[in-house]
Amino acid sequence: MSRNKLDYLDDLEAEAIYILREVAGQFEKPALMFSGGKDSITLVRLAEKAFRPGKFPFPLVHIDTGHNFPETITYRDEMIARIGEKLIVGHVQDSIDQGKVIEQKGKNASRNALQTVTLLDTIAEHKFDACIGGARRDEEKARAKERIFSVRDEFGQWDPKRQRPELWNIYNGKIHKGENVRVFPISNWTELDVWNYIRRENIALPSIYFAHERDVITRNGQLMAAAEALNMDADDIISRKNVRFRTVGDMTCTAAVESYAFEIDDIINEISESKISERGARLDDKVSEAAMEDRKKGGYF
Repeated sequence: MSRNKLDYLDDLEAEAIYILREVAGQFEKPALMFSGGKDSITLVRLAEKAFRPGKFPFPLVHIDTGHNFPETITYRDEMIARIGEKLIVGHVQDSIDQGKVIEQKGKNASRNALQTVTLLDTIAEHKFDACIGGARRDEEKARAKERIFSVRDEFGQWDPKRQRPELWNIYNGKIHKGENVRVFPISNWTELDVWNYIRRENIALPSIYFAHERDVITRNGQLMAAAEALNMDADDIISRKNVRFRTVGDMTCTAAVESYAFEIDDIINEISESKISERGARLDDKVSEAAMEDRKKGGYF
C-alpha cells in the first residue's frame, strides 16, 4: 500500500518529539522560546504531544521588544490561558531603562537587535541551560549552519566552527558551567512543512498571518505596517492594502506582502508559487551579507 504524500509529516513530528524529550532528559533547566510566530506555535503543539497529559518540563519565554504586533501579544496571552503553562517575559524596555542598551534613533531605528541583551540576561537570571527555538535550516544560510543541539559559550555567543557531530540521532547535551545549548527541533522542516502541519493539526494562528486590510507605508522598498514605532514623518504616505505577514517579529523590521490568501490552503498555494524566501520580508537580514550570522554569534536566536 502506498504512503499518503503527507505521511512525511508524521516522520518530522516524531523526530521533533524525540528531540523535545531528549531536552527534558538531558538538561536541568530548559526553556521554550516563544515569539508568537507560527514556528514557535508549532513547537507548542509538538510539546503538547510530547508531554501531555503532564505539564511541560519547561516554561515558555518571550522576549518582548515593546514593538510587537498587538495581534501577536493577544494570541500569546490567550494561548497561555488555554494551555495553562508558565510564561516568562523579558522586556527590552527594561534593558533600555537600565542603560544596558541604547535605543536607535531615526526612521530606520529598530529594537530587534537590542533583544539579544534582554535574552542573555533572561537566560542568566533563570539559569536556563537549554533554550528551544523554532529556527529552520531553510530560512537563512546562517541558520543552515546550526546543529540541532547548538552550544553557546558562557557569554551566550555562537561559534559556527565549534559544532558537534550528530550521528544516528545522537545529541550531545554535555556543557560546561555557564554554557547553554540552543535546540532546534524543527531544523529539518521547511516553511511549507510547517504550514501543512498547521493545516493537518488545525492549529489557530495570529490573524496577521492571513490576508487582511491594513494601513501600510513603503519603506526601503517594503510594505510596513503604519505604526508609531516606525517613527513616521510627512514623507511617509499611508495607503490601505490587502496584506499578510509571512513571518512575525518586531514591527520595525517585519514587512508585509500583498496577498489575498484568506485561508490556509490559499497560503500554501501562495508560498508554493513564491520566488521570494520567507526571510525576504525581514529588513534586519538585509543590513549586510552576513547580518544574521553576526547577530547569532552575539547571542541572537
